[in-house]
Amino acid sequence: MRLVVGLALRDLVHQKVHLICNVAILAGVLVPLLVLFGVKNGVYEALIGRLLSNPATLQIDTSGNEVFVADDAETVRGWPEAGFVTLKTRSLFDFVNVRVEGGREKRDALLIPSGTGDPNLPDGVTLGPGDVAVSAGLAAQLSIQPGARLQVITQAEDRPRQLVLTLDVTSVLPAASASGRSVLANVEVLDLVEAFYDAYALPEYGIVDGRPMSQRTGEYEGLRVFARELESLAALQSRIEQEFAVRTEARTAEVETILNLGRNLNLALLFTAGVASVGLAAALVFGFWGEVARKRQVLAALALLGIGGRFLWLFPVVQALASGCCGLLVSFGLFLVAGAAAERLFNSGLTEAGGLVSVSMGQGLVIGLLVLAFVAGASLFAAWHAGRTDPADVLRSGVT
Repeated sequence: MRLVVGLALRDLVHQKVHLICNVAILAGVLVPLLVLFGVKNGVYEALIGRLLSNPATLQIDTSGNEVFVADDAETVRGWPEAGFVTLKTRSLFDFVNVRVEGGREKRDALLIPSGTGDPNLPDGVTLGPGDVAVSAGLAAQLSIQPGARLQVITQAEDRPRQLVLTLDVTSVLPAASASGRSVLANVEVLDLVEAFYDAYALPEYGIVDGRPMSQRTGEYEGLRVFARELESLAALQSRIEQEFAVRTEARTAEVETILNLGRNLNLALLFTAGVASVGLAAALVFGFWGEVARKRQVLAALALLGIGGRFLWLFPVVQALASGCCGLLVSFGLFLVAGAAAERLFNSGLTEAGGLVSVSMGQGLVIGLLVLAFVAGASLFAAWHAGRTDPADVLRSGVT
């Protein structure tokens, strides 16, 4: 076997025209496909990356004045499509005034129900009952740093005193996570604000006038839900609407458009690769078969020397794999050149992170293995033909 492999490689080096033709055929098909695959990767991954970089993409909010209880939130949390889930109080009471403890400067801000696991929070950040996270805009205006104490202040015309909640700032959110002036807190904080407006007594906060909290029912206006992944957003939104008979708001249409684009690009790439493979297979099969036919006397001479047909079939297979390896090296080299040229030509600003043309190392390895398997398969007809070489052909041809 080693002798046949060595002879096949030396013959391939000696017959450079055959090698160059096979490499040219492979590169002519592979390079355009690699560029198309790379562009599909770069553009699609950039679009998906933009969606995922904005946590609001996965968010679903119920609309209208509905009635939800804590068990409803637990029900949604148990669904496989759902990630973070929290209840929402009435939006009428979401706006509050905030200031740093001991400071004089105040700003109005939007109070948003949140909690540990909220995709808007940086990794590793938790929100306890007395913790909040603030938006970058609010932090800049009030010079808020993590670890500061923040006072949330609200007042109602029919209440003699303000409600002041002093909370710990655990995080300042990135600008992309929360715009404007906003404060993320557990829904229990928002529930206290709502109870204040509903004229309930909160003696632990100095509000002694009003109805006792024991009379308050645990009802909420809505749900704030995040899907686990983009692919489950539409299904989760539909399930919430059907389960609770409510309207919801989400960026489902935008997400579905991007996901459909990815599926259509994959189909187009598979169709193009399939058509190209047919032509490539025909060229390689007839090329390898023609080369075996041309070397029939050489193969017959090897058979006459005792190298049987069970080893002769390796001759075209080894040459095919060697040609495939050379073709892959040339193809990936030309792909890198074409990718660099595409980056210069199309300055779309779409793919600052990953590049317009992108093929990962893992993808490149898989492509290489598939190409070698394809080339080896295309050489099997020639291998079968070589394995049937009869030494008598040498005698009939007068070879000694």
